[in-house]
Amino acid sequence: MSAPVAVFLSYRLGGADGVAVEATKWEWALREVGLVTRRVAGAFEDGGRRDDVVLPFLAIDAPPTIRQEPGALADALAGADLVVVENVCSLPLNEAAARTAAEVLERFPGRVLLHHHDLASERPDLGLGAGPPPAPPGALHVTISEHARSTLARLGIPAAVIRNAFETTLPPGDRDGTRKRFRFQPRELVVLQPTRAIPRKGVAAGLALAEKLSAVGPGSTVAYWLTGPAEDGYGPALEEILGAATVKVARGRTDRVADAYAAADLVVMPSSWEGFGNPVVEAILAERPVACARYPVLDELLALGLEVLPVEDARAVAEFLQDPDPEVLRRNREIAARELGLARLPRRITEAFAHVGWEQW
Repeated sequence: MSAPVAVFLSYRLGGADGVAVEATKWEWALREVGLVTRRVAGAFEDGGRRDDVVLPFLAIDAPPTIRQEPGALADALAGADLVVVENVCSLPLNEAAARTAAEVLERFPGRVLLHHHDLASERPDLGLGAGPPPAPPGALHVTISEHARSTLARLGIPAAVIRNAFETTLPPGDRDGTRKRFRFQPRELVVLQPTRAIPRKGVAAGLALAEKLSAVGPGSTVAYWLTGPAEDGYGPALEEILGAATVKVARGRTDRVADAYAAADLVVMPSSWEGFGNPVVEAILAERPVACARYPVLDELLALGLEVLPVEDARAVAEFLQDPDPEVLRRNREIAARELGLARLPRRITEAFAHVGWEQW
């Protein structure tokens, strides 16, 4: 008997954005429990695989004049036992593609799992409306936070919660080599913001903390490092913000995420909204202090026992950097590894399957 097939469906896959990163982890987890996986998306940012299906009308930035092809999507999903829908129907950034996907999934004969990373009703800034995501017959809805699960419950849709999961056994990053590559000085305090540049990511607040630390901090010079590019038309605003900076500014990603955290002395997450906030956990697993704004889902991470610094209080951040408490960093890492370790993801997924009677394929 051949293994059951799971198809991952998204706007884009294989990149560094949160949805793509978590989809890769879910692919691994489903393979661990005996499924074969393949991918369908509007774009692939990792060079693609031989069995990938590219449907350009699914892309986030597909032109409004592009023709929708429900038949092509149905053909791409044919033969699958399970379709894992990664945010296409949750946050309809490409509304035409989201409608097409919903129509095709309504008729899909296999199982459908909607993996909700963001919900339109949680993002009024995007003007996408607050209606519920589609609910194909028998579909399993999975959210990455209790906040999102509660949002769906108010819309009459029951869902399981499976928080994002993280590799806890990665080799340490290259601090010295990475700092040399980005021209950071040996005693320079590096403030890392490992995000894209869009309004809700709070680049101005991240830079402001770096600038305040240069005034009240531990006596060394300060550099602000933004890893991600500007998106959603934010380029001109970003250039204006960074052009007025009073500290050194560095831009660009490392080949390995671990290298960025190793090179940093402080990680800053000044976002007003995050579906989860992966960099917070990644930084904690790297035993780096993290300064955060209080976006709603952060409360769920703090409820696990994690401790972060307030991004708006430069003096408190400076005091920790001057006299760091290694026990706080060690305890943070221990909690994150226990509660959010990637090794637990296959079991969490199979438990969600069992809850809706999907033990057998």
